[in-house]
Amino acid sequence: MGLNENVQINYRAGDQPNNALSLGVLNPGEIATTAGTSAVIYAVTEANACDAENRVNTFLHVNNTPSDKSNGVLLCINGSGILYQWLRKTLSTGAGSLISYENLNAEAAKAEPGAKGLRFYPFGNGVDRIFSIKPAFSGIQNLNFNIHTSAEMVRAACEGIVFAMNYGFDIMKNINAGGTVVKAGWANLFLSPVFREIFVNTTQTTLQLYNTSGAEGAARGAAYGFGYYPTLNDAFKNLEHLETISPTPALAAQYAEIYNTWKLHINSL
Repeated sequence: MGLNENVQINYRAGDQPNNALSLGVLNPGEIATTAGTSAVIYAVTEANACDAENRVNTFLHVNNTPSDKSNGVLLCINGSGILYQWLRKTLSTGAGSLISYENLNAEAAKAEPGAKGLRFYPFGNGVDRIFSIKPAFSGIQNLNFNIHTSAEMVRAACEGIVFAMNYGFDIMKNINAGGTVVKAGWANLFLSPVFREIFVNTTQTTLQLYNTSGAEGAARGAAYGFGYYPTLNDAFKNLEHLETISPTPALAAQYAEIYNTWKLHINSL
């Protein structure tokens, strides 16, 4: 097939800037997150924010123009979805059958915050940028065969993923790329009520959930590029908001203590 000279490209973006667009995250101070293959926090800023150690990365955001600067600061944790996939395979029994991710989410809900002292360090999918591309400890700490069950295992994994995200989020805050409201799509680990609870109370942010996806965001971006919408804000007027979850003081204090214990171990390595 020959190249059609009439083909017009109306929109293009990387996966995380596109995820941010799909959530209507376009203005300075707005933040998007996702936890699928990787766990990501992406904050929009008008500043030329960068980390001297390259532990987080800065990109031109999809709506950047010479006269209206818009950058996206990206935190990425490699061992997110692959950890949940590993748990699914490890905890499954029976020939050729795997438990569902819904069952994993239900297991996590059976355990209390802190998972009875069990700690998970989700850095088993290669080096992570938040450690300046150096090997980091991965594995399980404090496993006790007498008290820990699959429920604590899954809960500790969810906590470990969020703690790793929060570790990087602190780096972002240090270069003025933070915020108090985060938007996520109704997908991947954010389908888990336990994961959402851990996220809001560890990061101490308000989480807004939307019924959208990267594919839908790309379609909105292309429609705007074509001229169907007069402004990008118009492209997201009908974005379906599903739920808003805010931290609670008691849980936030509890998770701060658990996270600091987890962080002390990471920093000691």
